[in-house]
Amino acid sequence: MKGGASAALLAPLLGTGLLVPGRAWAANEWKRNAFTARSSADALKNLGIAAAMESRDVVINAPEIAENGAKVEVEISSKLPNTRSLLLLADKNPMPLCAEINFAGAALPYAKVQLKMAETMRIRAIVRTADGKTHVAFREIKVTLGGCGG
Repeated sequence: MKGGASAALLAPLLGTGLLVPGRAWAANEWKRNAFTARSSADALKNLGIAAAMESRDVVINAPEIAENGAKVEVEISSKLPNTRSLLLLADKNPMPLCAEINFAGAALPYAKVQLKMAETMRIRAIVRTADGKTHVAFREIKVTLGGCGG
């Protein structure tokens, strides 16, 4: 950091250990291959997810028809005990892994995400639990006006 107002504001956080650039960079760096993968299979492989059981306890709330693919709101929740992460993939997007949200303790496993979708496609929500199991739910969303240049 070079001098200036932003350096003065961030200095106390660095001193307390609340802001640790090296650790944050390392956490993001190891998932780069998953988020830049060109297929859902490659993204899941890079995350170490081999197979997931389909579950009714993973709930996707999304429109059946999205009139504008530039902004598709998707809600994901899990009724599974000890949910540790929610992942959202849009299978036909150029980079299918859209989000990973991690939870600790008794946090409510819920997320609302806005997707950009160029065409009709299947999305999938994957839940990982504390015991290492993975569960999945699927939802088809029809897009009438593409949001990725269509």
